[in-house]
Amino acid sequence: MPLLPRKGALAIAAVIDIALNARGRPVAAKSLATRHRLPPRHLEPVLQALVRHGILRGTRGPRGGYELAREQRRITADDILRAAGTAEDMDGTPAGSTLLNKVVMPALGEAEHAFAAALARINVEDLTHCAAALRRSAGEG
Repeated sequence: MPLLPRKGALAIAAVIDIALNARGRPVAAKSLATRHRLPPRHLEPVLQALVRHGILRGTRGPRGGYELAREQRRITADDILRAAGTAEDMDGTPAGSTLLNKVVMPALGEAEHAFAAALARINVEDLTHCAAALRRSAGEG
């Protein structure tokens, strides 16, 4: 059972991709979508959410695209997931039995807190270093 919705993993991958490929100029959404084998319309809402939350900066126009809005080390996986809205997708107070509300949900809440704390320790800089090393070992330059 995956702990993250696909949308969350995609948001993290998009930010890492931008960190790797921006090189002083915005990365086009079409290029991102091509590398991740997605239709651009599928990726665009995620990118816009990341812009609204200050993770990415968007530039319009023919040479536009996306770049990081702040330093890589200051962006965590938790920041990205919250900005992409996936934290809210998993959140909610279910109506139900006393067992569900008084036993199950508090226990799961503790696990979610620990998971969020672990995600907050993962930053874009670390993930970008891992991706760059993988790229070098694969001979992609």
